[in-house]
Amino acid sequence: MLTPPETLDPEPLKVGSLFSGYGGLDLPVEHVFGARTAWFSEINEPVAHVFSHHWPDAPNLGDITMIDWRSVEPVDILCGGFPCQDVSTVGKMAGLAPGTRSGLWANMADAVDQLRPEWVVIENVRGLLSASAIRATPEDATPQGDERATPDPATLRHLEPDLWGLGNQPARPLRALGAVLGDLADLGYDARWIGLPASLVGAPHPRFRVFILARATVPHSARLRRGTGRGEPGSSAGTTGNDRALAPGDRPRLEWTAWLTEMESRIRDAVEPDRRHLHRWGRYAAAIARWEHITGRAAPAPALLNDSAGPRPASAFVEWLMGLPAGWVTHSLPALTLNQQLAALGNGVLPLQATLALTRLLSLLKPTRN
Repeated sequence: MLTPPETLDPEPLKVGSLFSGYGGLDLPVEHVFGARTAWFSEINEPVAHVFSHHWPDAPNLGDITMIDWRSVEPVDILCGGFPCQDVSTVGKMAGLAPGTRSGLWANMADAVDQLRPEWVVIENVRGLLSASAIRATPEDATPQGDERATPDPATLRHLEPDLWGLGNQPARPLRALGAVLGDLADLGYDARWIGLPASLVGAPHPRFRVFILARATVPHSARLRRGTGRGEPGSSAGTTGNDRALAPGDRPRLEWTAWLTEMESRIRDAVEPDRRHLHRWGRYAAAIARWEHITGRAAPAPALLNDSAGPRPASAFVEWLMGLPAGWVTHSLPALTLNQQLAALGNGVLPLQATLALTRLLSLLKPTRN
């Protein structure tokens, strides 16, 4: 006897958020998967206030290096954009290595290893494709007696010593993206990645980003979905049927991200700038007009005038460039200073760009229906 449809789990999938920022990656994850964020991890206090303002019920787990994942609530989806400073082409290109900010990927891999989410979502800069990666050594590992962190770091894997082993030839160094994908495969995840500019979704700037979506090869849902019948409901990502929960692509999207649906529907519309755009924006008129149409609101003033220090970028304009709802960062409580707002926005994710990437990647990893 199959489980009756009415006994299927109606709750949205649970999301765990790492390196959360203002929630620019959580919004598209919730939108695409019909999910809801259960907890987050952010050490920048002002930015954490922005996240808590929009997700008041999600606790902040704090510093990722201090979290004991064995005591954390399991989730269906784990998402995060680990720090990019050391893989960014505008940084020192120190690479994905122990002791660097970008080396915090190892801590995210530990979280994946311990929590075993069904899905993993990662975002980072273009430099992930070119920056080198240095594997951790046993000496770099967290001591077993330290109870503040997870034992047996997930990225401590021995490379094959033979001629064909990865990372053995200096002429062919292991890249940061290769290290991340290799770790995910080592942890039992099938991954796909895509790189695309923000201009592809209509934004008036390039902002190229890399997105990775990984799915557990052996489904291991965070929650047991048992009905009243004898059937065993499958994982959250299983094929839709009377004995399974809805696959991510078939789950109803949350009402509060409906604005992303509206933006998606306007990406392909033809837009012509008018005289007002040409007069105000000059050669940028077409790009500004298109993004105004997609976002559904006019572009704010791009700069703040200051007699003593000269013009400064307006945070409301940067917020608009990121395709966020008006006031998402600039009107959060408690209020952030201008510098804090600009820093948060500059490090954030453009939700519509991530939505397009995840939709495409999900179509590649989604189970085929019988």
